[in-house]
Amino acid sequence: MSSVGYLQYEIQFGEVAKNLATVDALLPDFSDADLLVLPELAFTGYDFPDKETLQNLAERPESGECIQQLKVWAKKCTMTLVAGYPEKADEGCYNSCALVLPDGTVHSYRKIHLFNREQDLFLPGNAPPKVYDTPAGRVGLMICFDWFFPETARSLAIQGAQILAHPSNLVLQYCQQAMFARCVENKVFAVTANRIGTETQAGRELTFTGASQILDVQGNTLAAAPEAEAHGAVVEFDPELADDKTIADRNHLFDNRRPDLYDGLC
Repeated sequence: MSSVGYLQYEIQFGEVAKNLATVDALLPDFSDADLLVLPELAFTGYDFPDKETLQNLAERPESGECIQQLKVWAKKCTMTLVAGYPEKADEGCYNSCALVLPDGTVHSYRKIHLFNREQDLFLPGNAPPKVYDTPAGRVGLMICFDWFFPETARSLAIQGAQILAHPSNLVLQYCQQAMFARCVENKVFAVTANRIGTETQAGRELTFTGASQILDVQGNTLAAAPEAEAHGAVVEFDPELADDKTIADRNHLFDNRRPDLYDGLC
């Protein structure tokens, strides 16, 4: 059995120290988790007004303040943490998330499907999403708008993912419903960690939809957060249930696929 959870909270734009302090205060109540997922861009806020602001708040995974703090928490709580951050690279910035293991190992994934204004700020991810072995199970990483493209979750499931870790800053109203399909069509667990609050930048206003959730391999809700309140939850499940891709006596999720007839899909 694995204990898996999320943290949902309000992120103050540009207030990195304050946002780190918010998570630090919440963590003791969820320190029994084997895997804990935080939102997309968990410590900086989301709606960067320009590339200069983004560049100033971005960090490199090997040396950044937020990644270093995630390593401290992961070791102290003996848990795997997943959290979004703006990744600084020589060629620009990526909307990334880090998976930090209790031993301090850091894996990073760069979001491949950029939503709306993100395309003006971030570079699109340049590598396929991957699956990582953790004490909680095999975890596949995807970020927010990646949910809209079923190929993302399917590619992770084919790689053997048992759990989809899905840091998000959702503003559309129907992701949480759509994740039911991602779980059922791949027979995987999914943790969507969203945020709450409103950001107003350069005359734009974005309100985030909250409602973080954990779903099982049949799309059942194991935990769910309110839409506008801070919330955290940890649930227990057996990640090996995701290894059984049987649908009926004579049907198998992957064996019954007909890729030879899916012209144009790939």
